[in-house]
Amino acid sequence: MAASSRLLRLLSLLQSRRHWPGGELAERLEVTPRTVRRDVDRLRQLGYPVRSDGGPGGGYELAAGSALPPLLLDEDEFLAVAVGLRQAAAGPVGGSGEATLRALAKLEQVIPARLRSRLRGLHDALQPVAPVGPQVPHDRLMALATACRDLHRLSFDYRDRSGRQQRREVEPHAVVCTEARWYLLAWDLGRRDWRTFRVDRIVSGPEPGPRFLPRRIPGGKAADYVARSVAVEMYRLKARVLLHASRTELADLVPAFAGRLQEWGGGRCLLETGANRPEYLAAHLAVLGVDFEVLEPPELATAVRDMAARLRRAARRSQASTGSL
Repeated sequence: MAASSRLLRLLSLLQSRRHWPGGELAERLEVTPRTVRRDVDRLRQLGYPVRSDGGPGGGYELAAGSALPPLLLDEDEFLAVAVGLRQAAAGPVGGSGEATLRALAKLEQVIPARLRSRLRGLHDALQPVAPVGPQVPHDRLMALATACRDLHRLSFDYRDRSGRQQRREVEPHAVVCTEARWYLLAWDLGRRDWRTFRVDRIVSGPEPGPRFLPRRIPGGKAADYVARSVAVEMYRLKARVLLHASRTELADLVPAFAGRLQEWGGGRCLLETGANRPEYLAAHLAVLGVDFEVLEPPELATAVRDMAARLRRAARRSQASTGSL
């Protein structure tokens, strides 16, 4: 690999991860550790602030500098950034719209001709809808995302749905946007369990603390976990329903945002979900096309009985009307 190409490859690697052991960089670039050190020195001469730490486990990381050096993007990354900026301009992040549009204009000014038609097609196809949820300050989102990346504990004052304010200390793992709202998925040190926090309800902070070791997110995916949590917690009515079908049969019928689904034995699954009105949830359960029984709450069981009676009356009237034609 030519020296210039290797330098660009090194820069791309440093931008892709927070910290790189020297030996791993040498292996990726197929060179000696000494060559890596020389290439790092060349990047520093070009204005890239690369930090290094010595010792057997030493490595390199791209630090924040006094100026912004060029950012290396391949074609797919360039398109992803441009599309993301277009979507973000209409997103629920307060104070970032103007800066987002300025950044998008700069990208579109320098985009290669071969990518321009692809980007135009993506922009025409993706039409963002104006957000209906509360906006959150972009600096708060950045602070949360940085803590997730660098594995730093956070402390902040949080206002729950009843308006009560409490101090929380957490190990942040991911920031997720769903249903036009931003959520922080974190391990709550006080409650010793996973919690989802609405970012717009964080009223002070967040203040970074010591580093922590990451935990395994239940189910493996932060977005799915948050979607399942939101499907229950955001609604007034909480429900537990036993569905007489296997998880495989329900895979396409009950998406992650519809609630928490778990095997219950005997070819059945337990669905934990929510709604603002019991009759709405009763209707959704009916159209699943599988047998079910309501475990709780009583209001949902009543709504199911009322709906069944209403459907029986409609069926009798429809049968009578059809017979008279």
